[in-house]
Amino acid sequence: MSDFPFPPWIGPGGPLEGQVGAVSTTRAGGASQGDFAGLNLGDHVGDDADVVASNRSALEQQFDLPASPLWLSQVHGADVIEASDWQPGVEADAIIVRAQGQCAAILTADCLPVLFAAEDGSVVAAAHAGWRGLAAGVLAYTVQAMAVPPADVLAWIGPAISQPHYEVGDEVRSAFVDQDELCGHCFQANANGRWQADLKQLAAITLRRAGVWRVADAERCTFGEPDVFYSHRRSAPTGRTATLIWRR
Repeated sequence: MSDFPFPPWIGPGGPLEGQVGAVSTTRAGGASQGDFAGLNLGDHVGDDADVVASNRSALEQQFDLPASPLWLSQVHGADVIEASDWQPGVEADAIIVRAQGQCAAILTADCLPVLFAAEDGSVVAAAHAGWRGLAAGVLAYTVQAMAVPPADVLAWIGPAISQPHYEVGDEVRSAFVDQDELCGHCFQANANGRWQADLKQLAAITLRRAGVWRVADAERCTFGEPDVFYSHRRSAPTGRTATLIWRR
């Protein structure tokens, strides 16, 4: 299965059809070879820089993007920036887009890519959330920075590692359970004396706590679909896919 996942709210009959564009890429296409074979869009993972540039150019053409994506230097934190303040190399893990003709982008290879849109299409956002950024509140900060009522926000959780493949230690569980006991349901003890963490459910709990109730899930696992997605847990070094959103 190599189709490109996208939020249901931009599809045919969706509330934002024709107003917002969004997509999550796969390994399909691209010129990268070896460990990065396919459409690797990460320029920080050891792939040939010219090949990555070629892949990024192909991405823009394939999806007819309104402009080059605003790539972030992601640091597993909780900083959110406005697209109007973007500059090359800026360190942040979420970006807000209000103007037409700008494209927000997040790179992942197991972490959560989360897209947001106001129900009237006036503002969109993209966030990268590994467990550290998620625990630090990057999703809640993104909702807050959108400056619209949370009840008016639509969210979509893109392809990411699923619970059966995501083993973590006590420190990860504590980072969430100490904030909200409800998060305990997102961790299952395993035979290694560690925990299988459900990042997607943790994100959903975080979003609901922030007032966002309309949350959709791509229901795709990066680890479990090696021919479709890159996975850092499955094989490192590896490439990165992109999850993008823009106002039409």
